[in-house]
Amino acid sequence: MKQTISADPSASLRKTGRPRGFDEEKAVETAMRLFWRHGYEGVGMSDLTQAIGVAAPSLYGVFGSKANLYLRALDRYSDTFNLVNRSAVEQADSLAEAVRRLLFAAIDIVTSSDGERSCMISSGMLCAHPDHQELASELARRRDAIREDIAQALTPWLNGPRLASTARYLAAVLQGFSIQARDGASREDLLQTVEPLAATFD
Repeated sequence: MKQTISADPSASLRKTGRPRGFDEEKAVETAMRLFWRHGYEGVGMSDLTQAIGVAAPSLYGVFGSKANLYLRALDRYSDTFNLVNRSAVEQADSLAEAVRRLLFAAIDIVTSSDGERSCMISSGMLCAHPDHQELASELARRRDAIREDIAQALTPWLNGPRLASTARYLAAVLQGFSIQARDGASREDLLQTVEPLAATFD
């Protein structure tokens, strides 16, 4: 049974502080990989302490709670694996080419050998225990930010209602890529979808 995590650890745990030799950024990276692979509810405190190599009081002392560590892991993921590659899209000379570049870049992210096959944000906490609804809402907010990023990237070619509907459509496509990659679809499998999708924007 997974250990129950307190969102408000006791003062005695907080006073333990940062253990000697503790690498906070490495801990966030390790936690990101675990959460990405198994989901928030699939990772217990014992999993984190074992992988990071510190005791639970030390981890609480630095991050305060498992939820706070998860948020830090999400930030690390967003900084490292951005599903919407704005710079790639900006090099396009047509809407269809912009969509191609957007899709190619997203496929590279969700099937990267550096990652865990999927997008941590697109596939994260789609279902959650009621106790974790605040985190689930944060993931929903971040997914909506992906849609907004897509809209911003496509503003040279679209505006108004068509921009909004296209951004929502492509956000759904990218989320589908994440789920299919999680289910085992290869980069080549997903690439087969790009031309039929992009052709609708020619």
